[in-house]
Amino acid sequence: MHKHLLALLLTSTAAAQTAAPVQLATTPSVTQTSLSLFAAVRIAQLAVQNCAQLGYNVTATVVDRAGITLAVARAENAGPHTVDAAYRKAYTSASARNTTAAIAENLRTNPASAELARIDRFLVLAGGAPIRVNTAVVGAVGVGGAPSGTIDEKCGTDAVATVLGG
Repeated sequence: MHKHLLALLLTSTAAAQTAAPVQLATTPSVTQTSLSLFAAVRIAQLAVQNCAQLGYNVTATVVDRAGITLAVARAENAGPHTVDAAYRKAYTSASARNTTAAIAENLRTNPASAELARIDRFLVLAGGAPIRVNTAVVGAVGVGGAPSGTIDEKCGTDAVATVLGG
């Protein structure tokens, strides 16, 4: 079953990527761009502030490229479920290198990919978005608590744009 899930994830992720073929390293080590703690904290705080300005109490989580938590910000009145939802959206987005909205749409239109939703820690609801520096995914932001995942995602991506530009 795990092989089946991995194949579905790879298929979904590959379909979302339109870049040139991947270049594998020929050296014993690689250098990767990482998201700083400073940027992660600022993104999480701004995402919560963005949603607060719209009248929503949310939690925002920023993870690194491996899905490890770098920063969490929670509005004082955000529901307790928003902490887990924000993390799982960020984890899903970092892992799949895609927005959780796009992954959810893929599940809706491609029944064969339904098993993606069963991957441990995945949450296939809108509100998660990868964080890119140039073309490299360096992490992801997940937001939970607004009445719509589209609002969650906009609060997060607007925060990323403010902090990283673009």
